[in-house]
Amino acid sequence: MTAPQISQPGGLGGFVSDGLTVAKRNLIKIRRVPDLLIFTTLQPIMFVLLFGYVFGSLAGSGASVQAGYREFMMAGIFTQTIIFGATITGYMMAEDMQKGVIDRFRTLPMHPSSVLFGRTLTDVLNNVIVLVVMSLTGLIIGWRIHGGAAKALWAYVLMLLFAYALSWLFAFVGLRVRSPEVVNNASFMVIFPVTFIANTFVPSQNMPSVLKAIAGWNPVSTITQSARENFGNLYALKGNPQPTHAQVDKQTAYTWALQHPDLYTLIWTVVLLAIFVPLATSAYKKAVAK
Repeated sequence: MTAPQISQPGGLGGFVSDGLTVAKRNLIKIRRVPDLLIFTTLQPIMFVLLFGYVFGSLAGSGASVQAGYREFMMAGIFTQTIIFGATITGYMMAEDMQKGVIDRFRTLPMHPSSVLFGRTLTDVLNNVIVLVVMSLTGLIIGWRIHGGAAKALWAYVLMLLFAYALSWLFAFVGLRVRSPEVVNNASFMVIFPVTFIANTFVPSQNMPSVLKAIAGWNPVSTITQSARENFGNLYALKGNPQPTHAQVDKQTAYTWALQHPDLYTLIWTVVLLAIFVPLATSAYKKAVAK
């Protein structure tokens, strides 16, 4: 049996206030389930160490080559982690639907869309924690920022913006499926190939022609390229013989998207938000109206 829906207050102030309340509720939930926070922080550490040392050992012999690969792959592993992290939004929305939490929300005098705003805002804060943990782990294994503080800050901001847009996509998915397990399985099937047919862990210019073309326009590649450029890690993996910086620029930026990674990523961010904010909001309203 579903609870009756009551009238909701309007106005931007009420929407923001209710959204912050929902975000606070989600953070309290994390605090009361410390296992979730522990594994959320341990997982990125494991990824950095595994990818850094296992894939690094394939880059070639010599400590400098392997260290260069670890610096090269940090932008890719940042990107992969925040994309997988965006699926948490869909999982939690599906779980709240399944457990009747959404039915409880609609009996409260709050703006309906603030539930989605609060959920996606919580995941931004979660991504901030994950990026800090990964950055500290990367610094321990030899990763360094060579592009300056302002460029590094912009790289982090751009990654968080892109992840925020993806959170709305997965919020829509979470509202359209019947169980949180479906979100996990479906997202893995889509995200895994998308993050690997890209320049995340290997240079995409060396891929077969079809995969190279896909990777060249893949937004995962452009956000990785942007982070790599802004962190100053684009030349960490030069190979042997050593090409010049100009040759590396030409090899890695072989499409318009890779030549303008910041702009291309921002376009994708805006497009995702323009499509999935109204779709997720509509799906939420239909779900609570049942």
